[in-house]
Amino acid sequence: MQEYGIKWEKEYELGNERVDSQHKKLFELLSELIEACENGTETEKVYMALDFLVNYTVQHFHDEEALQTECGFPEYERHKQLHEDFKGTVSGLVRKFDESGSSVELLNDINRVLVRWLLRHIQAEDKKIGAYMASKSMEMELA
Repeated sequence: MQEYGIKWEKEYELGNERVDSQHKKLFELLSELIEACENGTETEKVYMALDFLVNYTVQHFHDEEALQTECGFPEYERHKQLHEDFKGTVSGLVRKFDESGSSVELLNDINRVLVRWLLRHIQAEDKKIGAYMASKSMEMELA
């Protein structure tokens, strides 16, 4: 899927169907939010898209953190802190939207902050979880 510069790539997959499916959904939600901002859609629709994205992200983080706990991921606490930091950043964007509504500046912030963060986070941080789970599976097969 590619819309508004956001394209899901197979290389982003971690090998966990649930998390990969949620990551794909996050790409779709970001695309919808960017489209709403770019098209000058009414403020209520942008707000609803932003609100849904925030809620979905919180649920995704919860599920991803549960997976890390379940598999004994050694960097769990650091990864959880990255999620908490991101939630704070998104809260700042929501406040900005509440104060100023949809704008070119908000769209730029969404692209700069949300899209780039998601891509970097999946590629750098979430890939570590996938690699760890794969190594644990190999250990179990060899045992």
